Amino acid sequence: MTCSGFHYFNGVCSLAPVSCAGRFLQFGDFWPAAVRLSSTSKSSSNDNDISYLTPTLARVKEELHQTKLTDQQSRTTSSNSSTNSYPSVKINQHDAQAVLIDGLVASKLGLDPYQNFRHAPMVYHEHYSCPNWPEKHTFPMEKFHQSAMSLLHDPDEYYLDENNGNDHRGDETIEKEPRRQLVVSQDHFYRPLPMEIFPKSFLSPPICPKFLQSFLTGTLSAEDCRLIGFREQASRPELIERTVLEVAGTVLTAQLAMKYGLASNLAGGTHHAEWNRGKGYTILNDLAVVAHLMTWREDDNSDEVEATYDNNLLRELYRGEGVVDRVLVVDCDVHQGDGTATFSKPVMDTTTSSRANRLHNKFFTLDLHAANNYPHPKETCTYDIGLHDGCDDATYLFALENSLEKALREVRPQLVLYNAGVDVYEGDKLGRLSLTKEGIRERDYHVIKTCVDAGIPIAVVVGGGYDNDVKELGKRHALVHRVCAVERDATSDARFSEFRF
Repeated sequence: MTCSGFHYFNGVCSLAPVSCAGRFLQFGDFWPAAVRLSSTSKSSSNDNDISYLTPTLARVKEELHQTKLTDQQSRTTSSNSSTNSYPSVKINQHDAQAVLIDGLVASKLGLDPYQNFRHAPMVYHEHYSCPNWPEKHTFPMEKFHQSAMSLLHDPDEYYLDENNGNDHRGDETIEKEPRRQLVVSQDHFYRPLPMEIFPKSFLSPPICPKFLQSFLTGTLSAEDCRLIGFREQASRPELIERTVLEVAGTVLTAQLAMKYGLASNLAGGTHHAEWNRGKGYTILNDLAVVAHLMTWREDDNSDEVEATYDNNLLRELYRGEGVVDRVLVVDCDVHQGDGTATFSKPVMDTTTSSRANRLHNKFFTLDLHAANNYPHPKETCTYDIGLHDGCDDATYLFALENSLEKALREVRPQLVLYNAGVDVYEGDKLGRLSLTKEGIRERDYHVIKTCVDAGIPIAVVVGGGYDNDVKELGKRHALVHRVCAVERDATSDARFSEFRF
């Protein structure tokens, strides 16, 4: 069966080049019916506001909330208890499937094709940016919000409005359409499942259960907090929530990519985190979580899930699009994704989880990074490209083109996770490379176009980026989402060739 330029066989996306190479998915033709939310309900900071949920989700969330309150009250006398504990409510199979279907398809702000069909699915939550973040902290938490604001308010260089405008060139006046923002409304973002509903078994495996529980209850050791880099911030309920939301957002992004061919998350790319510890401002490795979910099969060890309803949730997560056998991470963050690399180690040892080892021969990494930058020492990736300090656009793009072609040819992935870090920028605080904004855009364009032309679904996450000017940093992070955009008119097919760089 052929679907939107992708070939499917028994529900699994094949790797044969599409006959209409270069053509992009016509997003406006394939959106599911979506529950539209008022802008007031979504932008509200009240966590108890569940008006955006479908009835099933709303009921289950309320049950989880009440159970959590009861659980907290019953443990107030225990000095070792925490009010941030993850709810352990059991949901029956019917409700579990309804929650998943409602959450991933219907109720999460599906893009209305009649309102805007010019960009790929984007996943965002206002709590990606943890509130009251220390002003001078090296990690620019506000960048996620600023990236969304850029997409919502900044005129897009390659996006034309429906109203005609004029372009004056010397004595000649050329009619053209004025620029406008890419995303018309926050309604056009998908939203990840709330922390209370996102199943714990989606996180562990592959995350170590002991480490996960310590993080969710705000009881990480001082050494763990130091390695992560957030120290006392690591136990804040707001940080715990945004960390789970970030992983949930990448899971949703991958699911949307499997369905539509391309999707992007306005967060994610936590590639330093290992199975049993966080590092380098990353706590839970969202890329490994997605790889585990998307490659999980019914004949995998049943003890990897905590309950029958979780087992059914795992199946329903991808059953409509089919299980994948090979996931490739294309990591273009300036720092090597050392944590991600550990999840595909072929040899078991005392420091490697059996869940991580299960990804061997299923999970592959192509990593382009600054050779002299953090981390030290480096891990071994499937494809390691260490670049010299000051590497410019031309050198970087040459290395990318050759290594990406080799990785796709040899791995033959059925899903690509693209970490589009902008800390390769020439002015980045923690980068050692010298890419311009145009170079970053060309990099993103090449990765996305190559995968789409090959018929390989690609899910995009934002990775790292560091700057004292967080607003400008947000604009740089928005570049990859703009590259994911499609410029098309009412009579033409959407094509990557319509991008103008």
